[in-house]
Amino acid sequence: MVDVEGSRVLSADTDEQQPRDPEAEPGAKPGTGPGAGPAPEAGPEFRPYRHPAAGWGAAKSVSRFLLRERALVDGPRAIMRMNHENGGFDCPGCAWPDDIKGLHLDICENGIKHVTWEMTRKRVGREFFAAHSVTELSGWSDHDLENQGRLTEPMVYDPGTDHYVPIGWKDAFELIGSALRGLDSPDQASFYTSGRLGNEATFLYQLMARELGTNNLPDCSNMCHEASGRALQASLGTGKGTVDLKDWETADALFILGVNAASNAPRMLTALAEAHSRGARIVHINPLVEAAATRTIVPHDFLDMALFKSTPTSSLNLQVRIGGDMALLRGMAKAVLERSATESKALDREFIDRHTVGFEDYRALCEATPWEEIERQSGLSRSDILKAARVYGQADRSIISWCLGVSQHEHGVDTVREIVNLLLLRGNLGREGAGPSPVRGHSNVQGNRTCGIDHRPADAFLDRLAEVCGIEPPREHGLDTIGTIEAMRSGAVKVFVGMGGNFALAAPDTSVTCAALRNCDLTVQVSTKLNRSHLVHGRRALILPCLGRTEKDHQRAGVQNTSVEDSMSMVHLSIGMKRPASPHLMSEPAIVAGIARAALPDSATRWEWYVEDYDRIRDTMAQALPGFEDFNRRVRLPLGFRIKQPARELVFLTPSGRAEFSTAALPDVVPAPGTLALGTMRSHDQWNTTVYSDDDRYRGVKNLRTLVFMNRADMRDRGIGDLGPVDITSTAKDGSRRHLHGYLAIPYDIPRGCAAGYMPEMNVLCALVDHSTQSDQPIMKHVKVTIEPAA
Repeated sequence: MVDVEGSRVLSADTDEQQPRDPEAEPGAKPGTGPGAGPAPEAGPEFRPYRHPAAGWGAAKSVSRFLLRERALVDGPRAIMRMNHENGGFDCPGCAWPDDIKGLHLDICENGIKHVTWEMTRKRVGREFFAAHSVTELSGWSDHDLENQGRLTEPMVYDPGTDHYVPIGWKDAFELIGSALRGLDSPDQASFYTSGRLGNEATFLYQLMARELGTNNLPDCSNMCHEASGRALQASLGTGKGTVDLKDWETADALFILGVNAASNAPRMLTALAEAHSRGARIVHINPLVEAAATRTIVPHDFLDMALFKSTPTSSLNLQVRIGGDMALLRGMAKAVLERSATESKALDREFIDRHTVGFEDYRALCEATPWEEIERQSGLSRSDILKAARVYGQADRSIISWCLGVSQHEHGVDTVREIVNLLLLRGNLGREGAGPSPVRGHSNVQGNRTCGIDHRPADAFLDRLAEVCGIEPPREHGLDTIGTIEAMRSGAVKVFVGMGGNFALAAPDTSVTCAALRNCDLTVQVSTKLNRSHLVHGRRALILPCLGRTEKDHQRAGVQNTSVEDSMSMVHLSIGMKRPASPHLMSEPAIVAGIARAALPDSATRWEWYVEDYDRIRDTMAQALPGFEDFNRRVRLPLGFRIKQPARELVFLTPSGRAEFSTAALPDVVPAPGTLALGTMRSHDQWNTTVYSDDDRYRGVKNLRTLVFMNRADMRDRGIGDLGPVDITSTAKDGSRRHLHGYLAIPYDIPRGCAAGYMPEMNVLCALVDHSTQSDQPIMKHVKVTIEPAA
């Protein structure tokens, strides 16, 4: 069994006194730490996974989950409606695009689990809160908190009894409104958004914040793809990828960097299998060879399922060291340029001359970068890098796709710009089957940014918002996630509103984040289920329960639908199928409107009118947001519509009017002697901070989350045995240290000098000061640690 301290945060060697966190106290039973799943029924196990991704393993896992959740009727009904056009609802999981050819089972294992988790028949009402104090609940595991079921009515924290008690919606709104009206400055409030928020609620939410007078609009993108957006904006003049599913279907080569598709975007497996079957080359670049980078059986391919026939999903796997992606990309570019000396077609000179600037400087940089340094920083041999370069050079059309393994680094912006550099060399932009393709991790997180959730809004956006909505929005940049935590900690932010998500666990530096939340005068969490953020609260606190994506949204004009944007800029409708979990739930647009009216009693904005009929919100969005013209008609087209990306049309909204090469130096990512680079990640049976079990099927782990994956040679050097208990210490930029004790070390196929473990448990190791100077993202994929046998 795991040591009782295995999931506890025992110390943080900082100069200041840290407040005690109930969820971070030692001595709790196994499985009760932040993010932990249910207490394991048996001891931890590890057996290397050697089967195809998805297929019968996924089917078996889904069946067990539906049985456990007693959803044998609702689960299959949801499967037939999820991600379907004409009355279907959008999966609240990942942001991978829906199939464009009318596939009737465009689903995945984790999507089914996510939806079933939302549709549970379990309820958390006033009786539950009367029976359990906040102090008691703080000792529960995060799995057990969410497993209690759906929240049913608004609750307010009573400090006298340490219990949440019922409160009416009107009184809840007035409590928030009076707190916001009483602030010395609107910048003393911060309005956080998770990716689950639909476009219509998103637009109203940012409108409310800006009418109040603040751009404090942090969101989960600040922790995930902020680097991608800034890099693409700088290089191409657009903060999004340029490709769509049709491009994936026609590409000759696919390069997948820092992505664990089988768990984080499982429907990508279909695209990978189809690409391999038509002869496309697929290169996976990741420190771990994940299940998606081997073989798959696509569940909706019934013949392959019946015959147990798997399809390869990779032509080449390169295990780059953590943080070494940029060096690998530089090496590929160097190889392409070297070939151009003897092969005229190695470069697309016409494209480079007509559509780019900075090429000669970039060429000189590549020529000046020694192969020895590229090998050292990437952790790969020159011969391996040349293999990837040959795949790229031989392909007429290439897509490069990436996720958090690229963005959550100090040099994340530079790395994404290096991706664009490589694409530009061969004109892989502005034509079918080619371009950059970031993989967004959460449904509608891209739509949130498109519809105004941005702490650094462009002047053009604010000008149009002012003209259409009749407000005068603030022009100063607001606070992002890191800035909000720092401001709550110092007392500069007094009111925190969380629209979805689980901020206390999703953010870095768990004990510091918790202390910051507790320093607020008021915290408000809009949620569907109980989570850690309800227990780590301000002096006053509200829980506001909202409708889920699967539920019918009844308003005065009838049942409403909402829209979402996937990671490839397709906008489509989603309409719930189930009766709401409680008659006391409100929709997200209605909750935003209620808060807005209470905080802005004299507002000329017709908040209540908007909520009566979401078409009215969309009509205003059509005027305020570029690309949303004729919104109500276009979103009702089959599959919706795609927002135009200027760079796809070779229109570059950059200062030069062209695509811009970048010339950043390679960062030094080689760990110092005795240290390791640790990356945090999700397990397979997990979605963001929601943990379904303590298993990780695709990595061969059962009954264990408090673990660290290590190279066997690194374990041997430190005298660590298989499943041996270890102590992990991180050292931050400011010299402060953070510790985890009693984790179990698992030997794994990972490069020397690298280690990996699960978030949110390991978020405690990610110091708040360790955020990228390029993107302000927490550096969750490159934590400097020492690992030693447990004392």
